[in-house]
Amino acid sequence: MRLIKMIFLGALMLGIVLLSLANRAPVEVKLLPEGLGDVFQRSVEVPLFVISLLSILTGLLIGYILEWLREHKHRRLAAEKKREAAALKGEVKALRKKHLSEEDEVLALLDKSA
Repeated sequence: MRLIKMIFLGALMLGIVLLSLANRAPVEVKLLPEGLGDVFQRSVEVPLFVISLLSILTGLLIGYILEWLREHKHRRLAAEKKREAAALKGEVKALRKKHLSEEDEVLALLDKSA
């Protein structure tokens, strides 16, 4: 499985390098459209592959943020269950100490194994 992962990542990196080499031509990126930019017309010339990679990274970032927000309820529920389990373990431990006596051989064996 690790070999397959390495081959996939290598092919992905090779694809990114080939995309970058094939799209090195500069393009003009404007901040505002022509009609709106009369007062403040700002533009930058960057290679096309930079625009492509930034678009992909922006999409990934937005997707990760939306997925993190969507899974919030599951993380909250897991944290509640973890607290509940810890409280129940504490209660079991307290009850064992309270009711455990030297005469209770079964409980003594269970306490030693836990």
